[in-house]
Amino acid sequence: MSESVIGVESFTTVRGLRLAWVDFRPPGDGEDGTPVVALHGHFGRARGFASLAGALAPGYRVIGLEQRGHGHSDRGDGDFTPDAYVADAAEFVRGLGVGPVVVLGHSMGGVIAFQLAAQHPELVRALVVEEGGAFNRQPEIPHPVLDVTGWPRRAATLHELRRGIEARGIPDASYFLESAVERPDGWGLLFDYDDMMASQRALVGDWWSGWLGSECPALLVHGLDSFVLPTAMAREMAQRRPGTVLRELPGCGHWAHDDDPEAFAAAVRDFLATL
Repeated sequence: MSESVIGVESFTTVRGLRLAWVDFRPPGDGEDGTPVVALHGHFGRARGFASLAGALAPGYRVIGLEQRGHGHSDRGDGDFTPDAYVADAAEFVRGLGVGPVVVLGHSMGGVIAFQLAAQHPELVRALVVEEGGAFNRQPEIPHPVLDVTGWPRRAATLHELRRGIEARGIPDASYFLESAVERPDGWGLLFDYDDMMASQRALVGDWWSGWLGSECPALLVHGLDSFVLPTAMAREMAQRRPGTVLRELPGCGHWAHDDDPEAFAAAVRDFLATL
């Protein structure tokens, strides 16, 4: 059962960027818990880890970084390559001053997490990768880029913004509406559409070397109904990387943490208990 946690949004300067982050401190006697740094996927927000943070409290303290170009973080100079995200995450983790940490990432955040472990092994004691593939290119991945160029920039109401996004083929816009804000000229999303297109395109490629480039324990969580990470690839990733545990969640898609929060949290909690 999840406990209530309070997510406190703060800002820090990382490599010249003002980045937002959320500290989900567990309740209780003041114990901070073992830190877990969480990296969201494209279009996501740090606060999307609130449910997981509650489920892992009080033994673990989830710290969500709002990555460049997302949420309330600066976009920087327009560099949305994986290397830029990794460098941001590395400096952020160093700034926490809590030693090597567990790094958890969803989708794009999962790729950044295992690239971080490969490039900066001294910062990462274990990995939790949800739906972050080691290969992200056609034809193996039919749709590696979600085209958002035609999405509404502004709408009179939040309901109209939802309706406009879902009219572009999105069955449920809730994930994207975590970034919805009301501005003087109407409702819109915090992220820039052109930035997100550039970021997605930069993630198209072969990331096997990064996935295989670290030796820390790893959990790979895969939703069996995912349209992003094929089951065959998830199984190959687990088979090829020593020290990797694969958890397949039936009835879950690419956003397994939303489709079945309890099963996802249980998979993460069981893995962390083995460290």
